[in-house]
This record gives sequence, C-alpha cells and structure tokens, in this order.
Amino acid sequence: MPEMPEVETVRRTLIPLVKGKTIKKVTLWFPKIVSTDHDKFINELPGKKIIDIDRYAKFLLIRLTGNLTIVSHLRMEGKYHLTSVNAPKDKHDHVKFEFTDGTALRYNDVRKFGRMQLVLTGTERMTTGIGKLGYEPNSAEFTDDYFIDSLKRKKKNIKSTLLDQTIVAGLGNIYVDEVLWRTKIHPLSAASKISRKKVIELRKNINDIISLAIKMHGTTVHTYLDANGHSGGFQKELKVYGHAGEPCVVCGTTLKKIKVAGRGTTFCPHCQVIYK
Repeated sequence: MPEMPEVETVRRTLIPLVKGKTIKKVTLWFPKIVSTDHDKFINELPGKKIIDIDRYAKFLLIRLTGNLTIVSHLRMEGKYHLTSVNAPKDKHDHVKFEFTDGTALRYNDVRKFGRMQLVLTGTERMTTGIGKLGYEPNSAEFTDDYFIDSLKRKKKNIKSTLLDQTIVAGLGNIYVDEVLWRTKIHPLSAASKISRKKVIELRKNINDIISLAIKMHGTTVHTYLDANGHSGGFQKELKVYGHAGEPCVVCGTTLKKIKVAGRGTTFCPHCQVIYK
C-alpha cells in the first residue's frame, strides 16, 4: 500500500500534469471506485478547473473550482497517469477525467480497492476518513509531549498502535518496521510501557525517515509508481523490511519475521528491546 511518502510523491508529480486544466467529461468504468453519489460525480465535475492538489496522510485532495474537492485514497495499488483522450483503455483503468485540452487523467487500480469521494472543500474531516486520523509526521502538532501522552493511553503493542493511524497518520507497514528498528524497539512492546526517552527518539526517527523517504520519492517494493510512471528510491535504504532471514546490518543477528496486527513484521531479536 502506498504510504505517506509515496502519496506525497504522487501529489508532487501530478500537480504539473493537471493543475489549471478544465474537466470536460468524467467516465466511470468501475463506478464502485466512487463512494459518493455517482450521478453527481459525473454531472458536477464538467466545467470545473483543477486549482491544486493537497494531501493529508495517505489521502490526495484534488481541489476544484466551485468549492469542490475530490478526496482520493489509492489503497493498495491505485495509480494516476496522464494520457490522450482516445488512448486505448487498459483493463485496470477505472476512472477517466477528460480535459478540454485533449488530454485525460486516468485512475488505474489492479485490485479496485481505491476510493474517491466528492465533497465540499473544507468538509473533509467531517465527511471522510480523514476525521479519524492523528497528526502527520513533521507537523507542528506532532510534538514530543503529544506523542508521549498519546502512547500512554494505548493498550496495544507499538506496531499495531503506529499502524492504526489515530495517533500519527501516514505510516504503513514498511516505515513502521524501519522506525522501530532504528529506535531499537521490539514491535510487540506495549506502547504505554516505552520509556519517555525512547518515545522522544521514536518521534525523531519517524520524522527523519519520512522526510528522507519523501526526498527519495518513496519506496517501490511491488507496484508503486508516481504519476510519471517512475519508481521510488527509498527501497535502497530499507534495513529490515523485506530482509527477513538476512543478518542485521548492526549486530549480524538473523532478522526475524512474525505477524503483528495481521501484517508481516521484520525485526532484529538482538537489537530491538521489548517493553512490557
């Protein structure tokens, strides 16, 4: 699943491709991708211009004239690509936005898990899943005190806590494994039992790794591509994710893989301390 750095990379590569373009027609080849009213989606978008594209956590916010926003979640394998209006349809193309200049933006999704919602701009927290999310890494609100106090109230393990998005938004399986390894915290540690010093270190590592991943255009492990069809570069920096059975680069101990919250989780049994 594209995580925050990948979605941010998609945002940055999409903007120069579509900003300022006016929608002429919308085609829903697989209507279920749109979870709000389909007729409204098709009928209200023509004539609207794309003003900008924002992002919160893993959600893209496509800003339109008329005070409208398309909230787009890529889920597992969603991708956008710009093409000509009459280009042959790929079997996994599900939504097409035709523009008045003869180009078209297509949404492609092999698993069809991605979703779009058309909402009034400014209502995203009231009408979409964004309202349930915690603060983003590197935001002014994501402070040491906030993180420490939030973890104290959690009864789950730290891996599950970081994945659930309610404290810090935008982290997925890849980056959680990486930040826990860097901070030397076992993924099954009780979130509420981690020392204040370690939580501060964990917050710093979350911020640093997310910043570096964005700088390197995200991580391509399976199928992630940006809006230009390019893969990311952070996969070259991964120290534990995808390296189960290999030696830890710090201590040489064989990295172990277990299931936590239904997700494959790789860690170093020597370096990463469990807090109970």
